Parts: sequence; structure tokens; C-alpha cells
Amino acid sequence: MKIIYHLGLHCTDEGRLVANLRRNAGLLAQENIVVPDPDRYRPVLRDTMNATRGTAVSHETQETILDAVMDEDEAERVIFSNQSFLCKRDRVLGEGALYPMADERVQWMTRLFPDHRFEFHFAIRNPATFIPALFAREKERSYEEFMAGIAPHKLRWSEMVGRIRAALPEVPVTLWCDEDTPLIWPEVLQAVSGHDPKAQLAGTMDNLVPIMSEEGLQRLADYLDANPTLTVAQRRRITAAFLDKYALEDEMEVELDLPGWDADYVDGLTDLYENDVVKLGQMPGVTVIEP
Repeated sequence: MKIIYHLGLHCTDEGRLVANLRRNAGLLAQENIVVPDPDRYRPVLRDTMNATRGTAVSHETQETILDAVMDEDEAERVIFSNQSFLCKRDRVLGEGALYPMADERVQWMTRLFPDHRFEFHFAIRNPATFIPALFAREKERSYEEFMAGIAPHKLRWSEMVGRIRAALPEVPVTLWCDEDTPLIWPEVLQAVSGHDPKAQLAGTMDNLVPIMSEEGLQRLADYLDANPTLTVAQRRRITAAFLDKYALEDEMEVELDLPGWDADYVDGLTDLYENDVVKLGQMPGVTVIEP
């Protein structure tokens, strides 16, 4: 059996991926793909990881965990999703890095099910918007306390992914840029679930709902229904065109009012991020879903 860990991350997916796959649970079950209820598996996996702390779990305990989190007796692919798999939100930044606990935590996660195979999937996000979004949820610390001396322009997703790959080089990693998800959402769902690409999932436009007007969504849906033979590239170009015309501008904007952050600094962070994405695409064992 293959276990798929969708790692989130914070301020990216917001639970949409697992919600969409759960919506299609019946269709996916026909391919022996199981998407358990997050409310059922998250506390079990969390408590077991905290109890075992990286010690490989016995075959009997693995079966007990699986019995506790899913109804099916067997599956070819089981999908677990949690933005806090790697850490809680207040520990995303530390030791001068993004997710400093990532390499340790992924080992704990795989040792929950040592009899099985794994994949890691997650979205990354431009630090120029990721850090403001993360800080916007901070309720107690000042910006200086939140950053703890970390320089935003020194943060690299490739460094975090490199630690994960070094810890578990046999586990493939698939990632995508959160900024691109409105254009690549069907491909993201297919990569995570592993379903037959010919299968038509419901809700493949759900990722557009928060950022596109109702009129735009309906017109786009009508267009796609009338043109079912569009290639992936054509569908993406059409979606981009509709977004350009019908985007909800207020929902697309991110507040960037942070100390020392002017337009030039934000542009510099974005350039560094784009170069980092190129580097990620060149890393062995890493697949980047691009528009």
C-alpha cells in the first residue's frame, strides 16, 4: 500500500484539497483510493507520533492504526492531509529556516507505517506573501519576536526540501506553487490522489471560488462544458483569461505592511523565490507541477 502525506503547508491549501478529494471519495474508491475523514485520523496519527517519537511501529500496531482511521479493509493508496504534520503554525520559522523540524518529522511519519511506501505532496508560497499571511495569524508576538532575527531574504524552500530528501531519499516529493493553484488544480488533485486522468472529478473549479466572481465562474464552467476536448494547456490559458477578466481584486491582494518591507524588497523576495522554484525543479526525486 502507498501512503500519501499531503503536508499542507500553512497559509496555502486551507483544507481545500482534502475536502475536494473527500467529495469524490466514492469515485476514488472505485480505484481503491481511500481518503479518510481528517477528524478521524489526525488525532490518532498525532498522538501515535508523539508517543513513538520516531520509533518504527510494529506490524500489529500499524494494522490497529489503519483500522482506527479507515473503514476499508484494504487500499492501494491512502491519503492523509494536515497542515500541521511538520509543526504547529508558531514553529514554522526557526533556526534561520523554514520548517526547521521538517526532516525529523517526516521520518516520524514514515515510521508510523514502515511496512508501506510513501509520497509527500505540498504547496509552497512566495515568502513575500507567505510571511505576511503567517504573521497576520499571530496573536501574541510582535513582528520582531515572530521573526526571531531571521532574514526573510535568506529563506529558501529548496533548503527545506533538501533536508527532507536527505532524510528520506527514497520518498518522492511533489510540490507546486500556491500562486499557481487556480490554473493547475485538476493536475494537483490527480497527482495527490493518483486517480486515472480520464476520471472526471467533481469540484475541480472549487479553487477559483474565493477569487472569481459568480458570473465569471458560471461563464467559465459553461465554456469548459461546451469544449470538453481542450488540452491541459488550452484549459489553463482559458482559465487565466477568465481570471484576468473576472478576478475579485480584493481577494487577490495581500497586506504587506511589515517593518522594512517596501516595494523593492518585495520584488527582491519574489525574484529569489522564482529562482528557488527553478532550483527545486532540478532536484532529484522532486516533481514541480507548473502551469
